[in-house]
Amino acid sequence: MKTTQFERIKERLMALDSAAISDAMDSLYIPTGLAGIVPRNSGIKMAGPAFTVRYEPIIPEQGRFLNAGNYIDEVPSGYVVVVDNQGRTDCTSWGNILTSKAIQKGIAGSVIYGSARDLSEVRKLAYPLFTTGVYMVSGKNRAQVVEIQCTLNIGEVMISPGDWIFADDNGALVIPQQHLLTVIERAENVDKTEQAIIEAIINGEDLVSAREKLGYAVPWKPAL
Repeated sequence: MKTTQFERIKERLMALDSAAISDAMDSLYIPTGLAGIVPRNSGIKMAGPAFTVRYEPIIPEQGRFLNAGNYIDEVPSGYVVVVDNQGRTDCTSWGNILTSKAIQKGIAGSVIYGSARDLSEVRKLAYPLFTTGVYMVSGKNRAQVVEIQCTLNIGEVMISPGDWIFADDNGALVIPQQHLLTVIERAENVDKTEQAIIEAIINGEDLVSAREKLGYAVPWKPAL
């Protein structure tokens, strides 16, 4: 993808919200939302292609200290780190060191199916972080990276490397790269439809009439 195209796609996504994108994905019957993953910084949007990381549990060996993962150097600028740590809440797979390196590399943000720590530092740095849980116990000697740039399955949603991730105050979702432009166009139509309905009811129209007239049942279709 050319840089100018990448930037234009990101610009269009960042003008939307996850609700409009979710409605657009519904029109294609594709599951998209990463249930249970919530923002750890409020008022922050994030969009970028996925760099996927899969962890697995390990049994600690006394006298041997194993690092959890050093994949961060391989993540390209502008990408979103998506970590599958099996939704674990008993140990973390993200913290202040990874956050500092991610900011230094220009990484767009992180989605963690599992827990993170060092939230006070993450929040001071205004880093886009979305996780299942928060906990202080390290993943070192408890989990290890077994694969990067692999297909992940989180709940009902499949995430492949290069799929786009979007997240905001509502949570995080996945847009398959083969549907990206269609989803953006439909989400833009959803946004226009909903804004038109809001304007109509502010101007005194009843909700049932406004929804029917302005196409609320199929908001992803272009307005007539």
